[in-house]
Amino acid sequence: MILSVLLSAVLAMVGSWWIDRLYSVKDAPLSFPNRIVERSRFRVPLLAFGLAACMTFIVERPTVEAIYLTAASFFLLSITATDFEQYVIFDRMTLPFAVVGLVSTIHLHLPIIDHLIAAAAGGAVFLLLALLTKGALGGGDIKLIAALGLWVGTDRLIDIVVYGSIFGGIAALIMLATKKMNRKSVFAYGPYFTLAALFFMLKG
Repeated sequence: MILSVLLSAVLAMVGSWWIDRLYSVKDAPLSFPNRIVERSRFRVPLLAFGLAACMTFIVERPTVEAIYLTAASFFLLSITATDFEQYVIFDRMTLPFAVVGLVSTIHLHLPIIDHLIAAAAGGAVFLLLALLTKGALGGGDIKLIAALGLWVGTDRLIDIVVYGSIFGGIAALIMLATKKMNRKSVFAYGPYFTLAALFFMLKG
């Protein structure tokens, strides 16, 4: 238990450092470049809490699977942080997340064809949705869904998309009702997909 907490704290600091590095890149596509400190003030404790919560489910898994799930949790929570803070999902996070997902699928002898189909179909559907909705979904969301397909396969990806869309839609309606945003405001859907993914990946 103590080791899990310590590991969560270390990964949270590493993740926060990585995010700050991505924010500092010239011409980084940040939505709130002048409010980085303000919007990230709770990042480290929230990442540490999220990782510690994930660890309670991971510790019971076989060692190799636990390592991959720890990596997935780290990436997904880091992506959640950047999308909440700056409405951006960085390719430099999504690409290694996708690569590790492909490696885990092969290493754990999961159905590789199904996972590749999930990645291709998920990315294609979200690209079409982005075009039809004229930008309601961004390129980061498209790549995130494709990467998740490599990790979870078609059935789980459908669950993630359905539940992520439902809870994201509810959150958007609440924000509209409370006038925290209007119909022209940018809304980050990515965190609802990442958190739904964590739920389905960790529940077994």
